[in-house]
Amino acid sequence: MHETKDLPKTPQLIANDTTAWATFGEGCFWCVENMFGQLKGVRKVESGYAGGHVANPSYKQVCTGTTDHAEVVQIEFDPSQISFADLLEVFFKTHDPTTLNQQGADVGAQYRSVIFYHNDEQKRLSELAIKTASESGDWKNPIVTEVSPYVNFYKAEDYHQDYYALNGSEPYCRIVIAPKVDKFQKLFKEKLKIKH
Repeated sequence: MHETKDLPKTPQLIANDTTAWATFGEGCFWCVENMFGQLKGVRKVESGYAGGHVANPSYKQVCTGTTDHAEVVQIEFDPSQISFADLLEVFFKTHDPTTLNQQGADVGAQYRSVIFYHNDEQKRLSELAIKTASESGDWKNPIVTEVSPYVNFYKAEDYHQDYYALNGSEPYCRIVIAPKVDKFQKLFKEKLKIKH
């Protein structure tokens, strides 16, 4: 088995005053991508894989649970419009961070709750957000969200990108994703982009 450190690194993402990145795993990326993409200040969201030991994995490989990758979204955002702390608030309110390697009916390490931090400040804020969420009383069980350094992000196959927007009438989208997106839109209506 190859260690993650042996993998070729993806191009360095250089944050500045107008561009930064966040990489989150909170279950199936179809739903997560759609929600984060609706937030003001978010420029781009891509579905993909991170945290494993296989370079350029396929969806089929990740689904076996043997690559150590999680399904994640990589979010490009403008920190002058939305903060990393704001994104963390959305992260903790749009999935169950207390279920180990599972979100709803989706089971396996690829569905784990995980934050891949891009710098020390993101690590600090992530650990603070876990502490705050743990003390909030919102969760009966302990939070199991993993906080790990960002190493690589592998973009998922094209058919996974904008999946909910393009396939909203499919049964999984209607039954599983739509209710989560509706709840998210009500909860964060003040943070959503204005639709024209």
